[in-house]
Amino acid sequence: MLDIDGTLAPIVDHASDAHVPESTRQLLIAVARIYGLVGCVSGRRASEARAMVSIGSISYVGSHGVELLRSGWTEAVLDADVADWVRRIHDFGHENDTADVRKLRVRLEDKGPIVAFHWRGAPDEDAAKTAIDAIAQRAQAAGLRTHWGRKVLEVRPPVTIDKGGGIRRLLTEVGPQIDSALYVGDDTTDLDAFRALTTLVAEGRLVRAVRVGVQSEEGPSEITGEADIVVDGPDGVRELLALLSSE
Repeated sequence: MLDIDGTLAPIVDHASDAHVPESTRQLLIAVARIYGLVGCVSGRRASEARAMVSIGSISYVGSHGVELLRSGWTEAVLDADVADWVRRIHDFGHENDTADVRKLRVRLEDKGPIVAFHWRGAPDEDAAKTAIDAIAQRAQAAGLRTHWGRKVLEVRPPVTIDKGGGIRRLLTEVGPQIDSALYVGDDTTDLDAFRALTTLVAEGRLVRAVRVGVQSEEGPSEITGEADIVVDGPDGVRELLALLSSE
């Protein structure tokens, strides 16, 4: 199981410009032919993640764990606990996507049950971050949850949303006979997936688990601290995929 942005795809200023290199995609296809379950786990919507990776034979967990798009499915299934909050989250996003915020080059991203405000690449990132802080305060006052990533604020429903829950669902519904799992990620949200694997081993659901941290200048130190193996950026992930696909 692999994160996408910062793991399969290099980090870029605009999330819409990110792409998975063709050499990485081909290696992922080769890995999918060998292993019982391969899935991508992303903060993006599951449909966007599939379009970005462009492999229909694997599964996708989107919106940080609350969407599941299985291999062969045409539409993702949203966690029922989150579905009732989608309209309210969207309304909050549009209300706070003001002309003043856009002048600072803060960008709103629709992630289905989550909205994200990006300030990477803004001409004045300090001013943009100040505006983002104010949005975070308004979200919390409205009873919503906030989550900080790499130069991005996510506004989420007040329910549990994390990649750990997403991979539990993936392993339970898609790969119930699997006894070993590997997860690759680079950011704070991926720590939840690491910890879920550790818990699944402790519960006896898995025999073994491997947590692979993708090292980067902006990534949290906890990623390398909690990982069993550390690789250097998306290039290191590509080398890992080459090893996993070798006979």
